[in-house]
Amino acid sequence: MDPSLRSPNGFLSSLTDDDFELIRPYLRTVDLVQDTVLAEVGEKLSRIYFPHRGVISLVVNLARGERVQVAMIGRDSLFGSMSLLAGGDPVVLNSAAVLVPGAASVVDIDKVRAAAEQSPSFRALMLRHALAIYVQSQQTAGCNAAHTVESRLARCLLQTHDLSGGNKLYITQEALAQMIGARRNSVSLVASTLQQADFIHYSRGHIEIIDLDGLKKTACECYGTVKAHYENLVRPRSVP
Repeated sequence: MDPSLRSPNGFLSSLTDDDFELIRPYLRTVDLVQDTVLAEVGEKLSRIYFPHRGVISLVVNLARGERVQVAMIGRDSLFGSMSLLAGGDPVVLNSAAVLVPGAASVVDIDKVRAAAEQSPSFRALMLRHALAIYVQSQQTAGCNAAHTVESRLARCLLQTHDLSGGNKLYITQEALAQMIGARRNSVSLVASTLQQADFIHYSRGHIEIIDLDGLKKTACECYGTVKAHYENLVRPRSVP
């Protein structure tokens, strides 16, 4: 089967025909509704998500109520691999919520576990995707500690563009603050700066990316580093 006809999700389209057939009968499509919490940390994970469109945000919840994003998952990967590969009962390691609306294939976790146990190549691909998400979370932690709010926001907008496949995004100011680990007033000021530079158009949570090259010049090295690690770990086939 032509992988491009199999699924708009990069993980699913990169499976061999035999591996894809292990879960194909159980896949179903759901809408990813913005701000929907898909899983809370500590819960038992029941489903694996393979986004077609939209972006899932992995979030750390702090004791005083702050929520900080540590990674994003879009149409090139899957949510739930790290919990499943940890062994035992699959417990959610980071809260997950829909950052950008879209759609996804979902499958019960026991079907994915059975496929991983039956096929070494299926399990190996899941492991590479899990490592790519882990590397992204580590890079994000360093980025939030060391880089300016402006460069962090540019990085996150570029990543969201890549994962969602669109130039027009609706992301609330609160969500932007979670994405970069900053206060909302700092996000507002920096978004205005990027707008004045004609890199984006920003109004009441509606963001249109106008100049990708300008954002890339503003972003820190973490944007390129995460992309390079992903390519080295996963080497996915192209997602249309």
